[in-house]
Amino acid sequence: MIETIRNAWKVPELKRKLLYVVFILVVFRLGNNIPVPFINTIELQNYFDAASSNILGLMNVMSGGSYGRATMLALSIQPYINASIIIQLLTVAIPPLERLQKDGGEAGRKMIEQITRYTTLGLGLLQGFGYYMLIRTQGFLASENVWTAIVIIMTFTAGSVFVMWLGEQITENGVGNGISILLFAGIVSRAPNAVYYMYVGAKNWLSGEKSDGSNLVLHPAFIPVLIIGAFLILVAVVFITLSERRIPVMYAKRVVGRKMYGGQSTTMPIKVNMSGVMPIIFAQTIAAIPATIAAFVPKLANSAFMKAFDTNTLFYNLVYALLIVGFAYFYATIQFNPVEVANNLKKQGGFIPGFRAGRPTAEFLTRVLNRITMAGALYLMVIAILPNLVGALTQVRALSIGGTSVLIVVSVALETQKALEAQMMMKHYKGFLS
Repeated sequence: MIETIRNAWKVPELKRKLLYVVFILVVFRLGNNIPVPFINTIELQNYFDAASSNILGLMNVMSGGSYGRATMLALSIQPYINASIIIQLLTVAIPPLERLQKDGGEAGRKMIEQITRYTTLGLGLLQGFGYYMLIRTQGFLASENVWTAIVIIMTFTAGSVFVMWLGEQITENGVGNGISILLFAGIVSRAPNAVYYMYVGAKNWLSGEKSDGSNLVLHPAFIPVLIIGAFLILVAVVFITLSERRIPVMYAKRVVGRKMYGGQSTTMPIKVNMSGVMPIIFAQTIAAIPATIAAFVPKLANSAFMKAFDTNTLFYNLVYALLIVGFAYFYATIQFNPVEVANNLKKQGGFIPGFRAGRPTAEFLTRVLNRITMAGALYLMVIAILPNLVGALTQVRALSIGGTSVLIVVSVALETQKALEAQMMMKHYKGFLS
């Protein structure tokens, strides 16, 4: 990765793009540190630190800590991700949207993007209102009136739209996927806090303090264990992300005039984790619904309903695991259609050795896809749930870099590296084309 960035830095055009990405990230981090007026941010931060083991703490981690401090960009990319999920589900369920996506070409793609933008605006307004109700219910407002409500809700909404715009600017004028890079920046920014919390926890244990739920006490022997565990998770994520099943494909020979075409053999790669980190993000979005409901219904804030969705409870982890498996199959089905692939192979004169072209090939690809998807779903499930189990056993509530965060960081880093390599390859061949 470092070598790729170093080589890209030598290309003037890519250097400008990298500097543009850095500039956008600086603006993004500045927005994450500007508080919204009329809110007691110190008490709010203490509230989120105490709630670090439930879904509110998870949302705070995914926003880079800005959610717990009620900054201008507190909602971060959550409204856009939710909007993207809704539009993808509707695209499968509503035939006109499906035709618009598949057959609409560039105009259809832009129309889908425009619908996603308006949906992001609506969800940003809804989540901004829910967050305001949570702050008001907990008594963190400096003053309560209509003007205060309008300013806070509109600021949160404008911040969510602004983050969406920043992501689009990175995608268009920078390198890689803008939304993914912003999510990467938010998670990485929490790394110093994770180190600090481990230091404070070990210091409290050495001083003889006992955990009463408001402070962190961590045995120093757990620190190297956690570091080694994070390293092993990192190695596993990189290995599975790059793993793929290669299916051999043969092409029949064809004689056209005096020339012979085809006859070569190739492979069809199918990634073990085809859906990437999306099933986890989808599952987290669904798991965040109880917190959203509790924000609108203050009586549920400390109820058994909300306690059941604590990240350390068996119920939450079971629901979380089932959602990850379900979304892994859903996303794999969207990305890879065995029937369509089999038909394309048949049209091009290709076949998989041992299987007839057409329906037998589609059935074989379906079996392979189901097995690989199950392996990838189990891998995602372990990566997502393992930090929760470790937190439940060690009582470490405030560790912000978990398996999900590592998976997102590694996936975005590899994706950005591939984008840089592709652009460098294109620049390399430009001299031969001109």
